[in-house]
Amino acid sequence: MSGNGLVIHKEQLEQIEKVLTRLLKTAEAKCALLVDKDGHLITRQGFTHSLDTTALAALLAGSFASTKEIARLVGEPEFSVLFHQGKKDHIHVSLVGERSILAIIFDDRTTIGMVRLYAREVGEEMGNILSQTQSGEEEEIDSEFTSSAENRLDDIFKD
Repeated sequence: MSGNGLVIHKEQLEQIEKVLTRLLKTAEAKCALLVDKDGHLITRQGFTHSLDTTALAALLAGSFASTKEIARLVGEPEFSVLFHQGKKDHIHVSLVGERSILAIIFDDRTTIGMVRLYAREVGEEMGNILSQTQSGEEEEIDSEFTSSAENRLDDIFKD
């Protein structure tokens, strides 16, 4: 993903937040985070006030990156779902589209089966929303502006 930033417009973000809110209600989960593969938090819903969501986003992306290498070593292209079980809280992590990660934190009020089912459905829906964002909606920068900016940067960094 390096070199290409993920561009999400306000309308897409609102759609994603509605989908996450619905996910939390149907799966009876505590909170959900959508993170890009570079470790930047895109959005979050639910009870996140006690979480360092910035650090969690970076660690989730790192976890997926290392798991991708483990998958390669065992002959898989990628593992698309991770699950971490704790004493009271659990985390279900899955890929959404090509560039995003969905993390759902839940407790024993629900089951991994329910979370996994709803995460798969929501992942497909959010993947569609994100693919609309990535396919052709990115704004082109005028070449004259680009040239002007490059010249200005050259002037700034000259000795």
